[in-house]
Amino acid sequence: MASYHPTSAFIPATATKLCLLIFSLVVGMASAQLSSNFYETSCPEALCTIKSGVDCAVSSEKRMGASLLRLHFHDCFVNGCDASILLDDGGEKTAGPNNNSVRGYEVIDNIKSEVEKICPGVVSCADIVAVAARDSVVALGGPSWTVQLGRRDSTTASAATANSDLPPPTLSLSGLISAFSKKGFTAKEMVALSGSHTIGQARCISFKPRIYNETDIDSSFATSLQSKCPRTGGDNNLSPLDVTSPASFDNAYFKNLVAKKGLLHSDQQLFSGGSTDAQVNAYISNPASFRTDFANAMVKMGNLSPLTGSSGQIRTNCRKAN
Repeated sequence: MASYHPTSAFIPATATKLCLLIFSLVVGMASAQLSSNFYETSCPEALCTIKSGVDCAVSSEKRMGASLLRLHFHDCFVNGCDASILLDDGGEKTAGPNNNSVRGYEVIDNIKSEVEKICPGVVSCADIVAVAARDSVVALGGPSWTVQLGRRDSTTASAATANSDLPPPTLSLSGLISAFSKKGFTAKEMVALSGSHTIGQARCISFKPRIYNETDIDSSFATSLQSKCPRTGGDNNLSPLDVTSPASFDNAYFKNLVAKKGLLHSDQQLFSGGSTDAQVNAYISNPASFRTDFANAMVKMGNLSPLTGSSGQIRTNCRKAN
């Protein structure tokens, strides 16, 4: 009978645990270097300066709150939250999903110049975009969350990645689930983040095929949209993503989906007899859970591949590398 060595039985398990620990440490390194009090001593007035700039911009134009939120999303989904979308010569600004669509650059410029006056060379453009997104949601009545800070700015941008990684409004439900899964999000988190369409507007070109060709749309809703979005021309005419309360961050977006009043094809896909129908109904019956899930998903999005430590730089002008 072979002799039994108790310690040998634990070696594989211990080695596995050690490998998992090392892996989790490596994966967590980037986000671990972000912290909620990153500017506490280096620029203590940074957060209130950003908030003042956002509040001023949103009070002047409610839609700007949605635009600043979208700016953060379109930044983070392309090689991480690194302010690459702000670079004038990087190609991301003119990529298909962003060209003549993403806005709010001037608001970020104004906030950056104010922050530079009090703390030159300290606060990154990437962090300003992340905080501005949170402050925009709060300004429109949405939930707040603690923004982790310490991101640095990229020196390059990628039009190709913007074109490949940003989900277009034509995606099916499986396409949406896949696009968000590639960034580490569950289907539930994708539904929560889609709820950002409770604010903001979309251009006619992004929903024209839906209002003329699709059947899972309320007929009177489609007719009203057709008056603003003709079959030919009018591509830049705007309509609210949430027809009920376009300037309030609430759960009306989900109620609209059940009523077949989703503006974009990708919106209506969330409630179309598929796997996410139940989650849409859950956010209708429990709006507090939507607010919580949205806030948590935004923290997660803000942690996508940040540049930290000595990587990247702190741009002086958000539109160009130093």
